[in-house]
Amino acid sequence: MRSQSSRRSLLAGALGVSALLAVPSTARGSARASGAFGEPFTLGVASGDPLPDSVVLWTRLAPDPLDPGSMPNQAVPVEWEIAHDEAFRRIAATGTAWAQPELAHSVHVEPRGLGPDRWYFYRFRARGHISPVGRTRTAPERSATRPLRFAATSCQSYVDGYYTAYRHLAEEDVDLVAFLGDWIYEDPDSWFTSGVIRPHGDFEPMTLEQYRHRHATYRLDAHLQLASARFPFLPTWDDHDVVNNWAGMTEPAGRPNPTPDFAARRAAAFQAYYEHLPVRRAQTPKGPDALMYRGLHWGRTADLLLLDTRQYRDDQACGDFNKPVCEEWDDPDRTMLGPEQERWLLDRLASSTATWKAIPQQVPMGQWEQDNDPAVRRRSMDTWDGYPAARQRILEFIAERDIRNVAVLSGDVHWHMAHDLTLDMEDPDSRPIAADFVCTSITSGRNGSDVPTSTVPSNPHLRYSLNRRGYLRCDLDQQTWLTSYRVVPYVTTPDAPLETRARFVLETGRAGLQST
Repeated sequence: MRSQSSRRSLLAGALGVSALLAVPSTARGSARASGAFGEPFTLGVASGDPLPDSVVLWTRLAPDPLDPGSMPNQAVPVEWEIAHDEAFRRIAATGTAWAQPELAHSVHVEPRGLGPDRWYFYRFRARGHISPVGRTRTAPERSATRPLRFAATSCQSYVDGYYTAYRHLAEEDVDLVAFLGDWIYEDPDSWFTSGVIRPHGDFEPMTLEQYRHRHATYRLDAHLQLASARFPFLPTWDDHDVVNNWAGMTEPAGRPNPTPDFAARRAAAFQAYYEHLPVRRAQTPKGPDALMYRGLHWGRTADLLLLDTRQYRDDQACGDFNKPVCEEWDDPDRTMLGPEQERWLLDRLASSTATWKAIPQQVPMGQWEQDNDPAVRRRSMDTWDGYPAARQRILEFIAERDIRNVAVLSGDVHWHMAHDLTLDMEDPDSRPIAADFVCTSITSGRNGSDVPTSTVPSNPHLRYSLNRRGYLRCDLDQQTWLTSYRVVPYVTTPDAPLETRARFVLETGRAGLQST
């Protein structure tokens, strides 16, 4: 476990750059002509996608992240080091990467030859400037039975509040953080209520420069920088990373600012996402396309199968949003993942030899009936409830192949929830074959309340719900999976305390959630 002094040094480095948001525009200079620049590591450092011999190291050179002219329009060499100790006396690997202006001077390093199941420290250097120190780790070897402890987070609307949950998360002893989508939000105001707690720009991003501005604003947050520097992340995107409820190449109808060219907007959003997240070169966008679904092995304890439920899905049925079901809704050919990704998921589930099969993805898979009268069948057309045939194909495959110990991790809806997944979500007697742990938001939806969803009677396999902010902590070993629902009571003011509101356990070979 990390010492308190080390945690304080990381926090001090993160807090030091947060003041950049207050720099007056008159103090901002352009580096385009001179090639010179000031302190470039204002957005901190991050790491991600750990393998047994490698991990992604990320930073972006940005003396003033909100001013595109603060870096010269030229490639800049960036030295990197990864060490066994925080003092960098025992160097494990070192090298030089080039920060290219075409990628906003971001750097994605993939050092090889690291030892499995080890913690490391890393840093960058550019033209005499040295970055904050980050901490990261590699995954264990495939044969190892080492336990896994990870956190799941999602939905961090900057305008809705403070990232206090990340400050608490930085104090946890976890191996990695799975981010389930909505790293940024596109609307200038809160999606959920009037006004803003913290402004993130008075525009809706459409262009690459605008998406970069939005990402940089979020990256300047001290608590996000702190958590990013402490653990490797396993991130994926969701709708607000482009625009609310996008589906494939379809933008939702009725937007206040319709997109003239949605493919171009999607390409801009994808590139800015890549420039600000610690993902591998394999995830580099090619215009409006990017391969975001991927797998990660944690020894023999868990296979993590990260999905992309946005890029390949059919358009939402029945006019989208929360609607009574219509004829289109249960079309057997409708897809959430697209044929290729769906085959990939089923093949990986069938071939996995790990104890646990974890599926981090964006939207809840468990049924969340939106009306107190089950006969109405009002469903969210944006979640797996809106794609019942696609969900059924996956669940039937799990049941027919007798694939044990499957757990989905979901975000998007800003509720903590726990679902048993069954072949008939409406039948109270249908037996569980998997579980869905739904993670609430970091801030989105503001403070929330302690009132559970009012439609529990209409959802016989919904075991728990809470409309508060926070994250999940998951502890996995060869016998059990324990999920703790971590909660902060408010986000509209800083410094909220942290508490655990619920815990649910899965036991190997025994389907069904158990409250503890």
